[in-house]
Amino acid sequence: MSAGRASEGAGCIAWWGFSPARDLLKTGPVKCGGDVNVLLVGSGDPRHILKTISGLQEEERLHVWVIESSMEVVARQLLLLYLALMPKESMGNNEKTEVFLEVFGNGEIRSQTEETLRHAASQLSLSVTETLETAAHPCLNTTLLKFKERDELARIFKLWIQPKSSSSSSQSAAPILMSKAWDYRVRQHLGTRYDSKKGCFDWDLKMKLHERGCGVINKQQYARWRERGLAFEMREGVYQITNPSLLSSRVFSQKGNKVAVRGYWGDIVSSPYLSFGIETDDKSMLKTQNGQHIKTAQDISFANVQDLFHSLSSRRGCPPTSSQSDADQPPPESERKSVTINDLMPLSGISVTFLPLDSLDKLPEKQKFSHFFDSIYFSVSCVHKLGPTVRQIAAPDAVLVVELAKYILDVNKEQEAGFAEKVVSMALDAEFELWRDGKSDDVHAVFIPKRN
Repeated sequence: MSAGRASEGAGCIAWWGFSPARDLLKTGPVKCGGDVNVLLVGSGDPRHILKTISGLQEEERLHVWVIESSMEVVARQLLLLYLALMPKESMGNNEKTEVFLEVFGNGEIRSQTEETLRHAASQLSLSVTETLETAAHPCLNTTLLKFKERDELARIFKLWIQPKSSSSSSQSAAPILMSKAWDYRVRQHLGTRYDSKKGCFDWDLKMKLHERGCGVINKQQYARWRERGLAFEMREGVYQITNPSLLSSRVFSQKGNKVAVRGYWGDIVSSPYLSFGIETDDKSMLKTQNGQHIKTAQDISFANVQDLFHSLSSRRGCPPTSSQSDADQPPPESERKSVTINDLMPLSGISVTFLPLDSLDKLPEKQKFSHFFDSIYFSVSCVHKLGPTVRQIAAPDAVLVVELAKYILDVNKEQEAGFAEKVVSMALDAEFELWRDGKSDDVHAVFIPKRN
């Protein structure tokens, strides 16, 4: 049984994006005022949702609609949004940022984080199975998913909730060790180069990521992530419990039969630092000394996510019951465990709705979505779904944003340029043209509807 080509470092499931967070209402011609509808196709994580919320004016209302390519990614999106919405009374902002990044980018997590993850999964499972018509929380709306998709979500959450197997529970399957699943991928990817893997990691960092402008990604932290799948190690603790939100099933052909293998099938090359850790408005965090960055991508990720969480708090529908200084004190463990979906922060004027996996082609058939979306985003892994019907669901002054292949490290410069040209061609076929008024960006291509 083969795991595929040795070059598939990007994996076959997008647990995080291959580009930094963007405020989609300020990408392209600026949108402002009133109700805004944004469609995300394959974004893989909530970075654009959080960033776009942070840029909203008080009177603006944002409705985000999400289409992913697998229910495992939907489950993880829901988990990350749940963590982001936890009230400061139950988890201080510093700790919430650490836990979010740990779940987001670490193959192995601490026992305290696992407890938080399992509790969140149990609440999400209840939400998915018991709220059929009205969402338990506007930012965790799964009511439009098909029944079989919601059953699949419940099954995934149940896998996350299951306690660690004991020797007496011989009926249950042996738990998957992330350390083994990760090492399997690294061996498959490097092949004969595995014995000199540290040199390979260093080459990818210096000659690829640093050359692409990611100089803040630190050598030691990147090598730790490449070797063990640990991107964020922000406090003393033992990171050795498998992060179940990064496990999924992949189908292989074995002697003519299709076999589903559960393991880690995501990115092992580009890194989760791209989403929050390579750009910052605080230029002091990009300072260098003797040619070396003083701050790391981990530091920048922490600062950015913490700022995004402060923005969420400012959109809170009801005022916090404690001061900021009180809120950053760790709450009692019992209080944290008692948090339900109803206790999550309500965000004024904001909703996030998950659509069925196959809904992109069906949206044009529904009157509600005719010329509906003000901003439409396609990830690099879902750009093949960009077709002529997209124009029918785009508002007259819509902006189309497409993630490019700049940070797919197994792609060379010629292939990257060819991919960008292909994206332009596909957008033209869908009756969109390049937006030329703004500064060119080799991370995203921005389009507007063609004028007749």
